[in-house]
Amino acid sequence: MERGDLECRGCDRRYPVIDSVPRFVPAQNYAESFGWQWNRFRQTQLDSYSGHPISRERFFRQSGWRPAELVGRRVLDVGCGAGRFAEVALACGAEVVAVDYSSAVDACWRNLGPHANLSVVQADIYRLPFALNQFDYVYCFGVLQHTPDVKGAFLALPAQLREGGRLAVDIYPRQARNILWPKYWLRHITKRVPAPQLFALVQRGVQILWPMSLAVGRFPVVGRKLRYALPVMNYEGLYPLSPAQLREWAILDTFDMLAPAHDSPQSVATLRAWFTLAGLRDIKVFRAGLVIGCGTR
Repeated sequence: MERGDLECRGCDRRYPVIDSVPRFVPAQNYAESFGWQWNRFRQTQLDSYSGHPISRERFFRQSGWRPAELVGRRVLDVGCGAGRFAEVALACGAEVVAVDYSSAVDACWRNLGPHANLSVVQADIYRLPFALNQFDYVYCFGVLQHTPDVKGAFLALPAQLREGGRLAVDIYPRQARNILWPKYWLRHITKRVPAPQLFALVQRGVQILWPMSLAVGRFPVVGRKLRYALPVMNYEGLYPLSPAQLREWAILDTFDMLAPAHDSPQSVATLRAWFTLAGLRDIKVFRAGLVIGCGTR
């Protein structure tokens, strides 16, 4: 159904279906910058577009899952963005429900739909519109730190799992040196700038700062650390992208760094405590760049 309405028989509320996506939240919300971003860069981070398995490798490295385990399984992607990880799960034969709070759902549907095993829903992580205990796998990558209540957002996820279902999340690390990272003091200003204006500023900034970051990053031993002193993302040496792709990713992720309304890193100990509080078992929480957590219901 491309357009229409869904009616809740329990509360008599109606929810619109627009461009094949059911909408359970208002169009304007705290995640607006992500909607703008992923519709502007809807293909940039898809492996099918970049030609490199960057998203696939991150997906399986962080989750600890194996591709064969996903065949025919119900998988919930919370915070799908443009669908970079949903594409991976679909390619493994999973039945994927991809959810985002923002209009990024439109980018996801344009990239991956219609697909027989894909449903895309615009909904709130705190009030997911699904019956509980329905999914074999749930993942939430690149999302939790950008919610207004990180703990509450995390605790909304385990209830979506069936008994024996598996959860994987990541989150930005809380560390003392974050205070030195320009991102965190610039954001006091940049998060208040409307997305189109901020994007124009980022484009101009990347023109100046990215070549500087490339030069600094090539210093032996310390270069990759020193380049964080500049407020521009730089993946040279990390991803096998062409120069044009590296610049595109630099613009995208510099905007992503400066635009979100919320950015709340967490420690390994905190995330582990949340997994324990949720009653999960086989818990693994560790640092690998990001703080990564996995567990089983």
